[in-house]
Amino acid sequence: MNTTVIVFLVLYYIIVLGIGYWALRSGGSDDLEGYLLGGRKIGPATTALTLQTTSMSGFMFLGAGSLGYIQGYYALWFAAGDIGGGVLNFSIIGRRMRKISQLFGALTAIEYLEKRYPSTSLRIFSGLLTISLLGFYVLAQFIAGGKGMALVTGMPYPVALAIAVSIIVLYTFMGGYLAVAYTDFFQSLIMLFGVMWIFIAILIELGGFNNANNMVGNLDPSLLSIWGKDLGFEGQWGVVAGALMIFSIGYLGWPHVVTRHMAMKCPSTAREAGAWATIWNLFFVPTPYLIGIFAILVIPDISDPEMAIFEVAGKLLPSAATGLVMAAIMAAIMSTADSLLLQTGTIAARDLYERFLNPSASEKQMVIVSRALVLIIAFIGYFVALVEPPSVFNVVIFATSVLGSAFLPAYVCAVWWRKANTPGAMASIVTGSLVAFVWEYLSLSVVTTIAPMVAGVFCSSITMIVVSLLTQKKFPVPPEIIELIDEASKVRPIPKKFIHNESINSNESIEITNHLKGKK
Repeated sequence: MNTTVIVFLVLYYIIVLGIGYWALRSGGSDDLEGYLLGGRKIGPATTALTLQTTSMSGFMFLGAGSLGYIQGYYALWFAAGDIGGGVLNFSIIGRRMRKISQLFGALTAIEYLEKRYPSTSLRIFSGLLTISLLGFYVLAQFIAGGKGMALVTGMPYPVALAIAVSIIVLYTFMGGYLAVAYTDFFQSLIMLFGVMWIFIAILIELGGFNNANNMVGNLDPSLLSIWGKDLGFEGQWGVVAGALMIFSIGYLGWPHVVTRHMAMKCPSTAREAGAWATIWNLFFVPTPYLIGIFAILVIPDISDPEMAIFEVAGKLLPSAATGLVMAAIMAAIMSTADSLLLQTGTIAARDLYERFLNPSASEKQMVIVSRALVLIIAFIGYFVALVEPPSVFNVVIFATSVLGSAFLPAYVCAVWWRKANTPGAMASIVTGSLVAFVWEYLSLSVVTTIAPMVAGVFCSSITMIVVSLLTQKKFPVPPEIIELIDEASKVRPIPKKFIHNESINSNESIEITNHLKGKK
């Protein structure tokens, strides 16, 4: 067991737990809005980096490196989409979603959907779908954390997994969203520093970027192609489109990511946050894929490609640097896992328990239920992850493809299209999730050369438009909701006449909608 690595990891864990304790003492989790959204007071830099680290996860250190190792420069299609993902998110829905979520008084991404598209069925289906898919995503982070720590420290996998899960749960439990956001900010800096250190080390080892490329080309020229090893994806533009989409517009439909817009200090925060996200992405995003590609030259016979970046760090860096890099890798994993756990517990507590089981639940009860569910989900995830772990890459791509296909049109249309109605949203969510799931399950991308997310988003978008237009007369969007959408489009503070909407709860929202329908 490497003592230096252990020291760095312990120091890292002390810092993130300290941030969680600070969030707890600062009152960041005293009430429901504080616990779930950090009191809507998160600034641009923290907003940008918590959004980016949450969307990237341990995938960047396991899946990205593995894909580069196996497929060469084809892997950079994923990076190309990811670089612009942050600014696209903030530009398309950031400012408007921040404003309209406050106008609706929504505290979760699923509650926001119900208030925009009033429907009990929509909230139940969306809540259950999100919880199940985020559960898969949490599992991927646990596996990544356990495998990585076990390899670098020499600990048995069950012990390494238990430590990683415990730390994540503890600071999420203490400080809620505020702890998650500020630990993500700290972790993003560790991630960037760690991955750049590995990249510089491998370039020095191989004699520079051009020389490394020449060596890869001599080994296998197809690895330098955008079509993958042996040109396996040549001409498959549908698959390429999926690679570009999943980490660019894809996470416009991920509930645990779009919540970041709702927690911003003010709507105008989105513009500056987009700039922060782009700058960070330019340095960080391509690097793990490139390390994976060049790792072929450094460790040509690795048994598990997902360990490529870990193995490179262990071989080329001194012990102290390996400890820091391990902290960076754990930061990538934990910055997503904490958000997933918080969001899953939140949706289960706010959107299912309080909404349908105990409508009179107090805010303190809601926080307690959310924290309890975080513990339960983590406990179940730990034991599932102990079983022979699947590929982190496959789990992440599956969960994110289905999430994006299901919710992307619903979130985008919520702020941009006044005619998007409840039947259209419900049909879109069901269609998108089913198409993406079936596409993944039956491996239809092999037959059609179209990625699951391309098929899912296309079908869910067409469904949203067609069903909304066909049902417009029978299910018009209530005038009060249209008024709030129009207000959200304006660049100005929220007028006082709208402030009362912040206290509208789910039942009141439905009563208002029914009343408006009755007036028709």
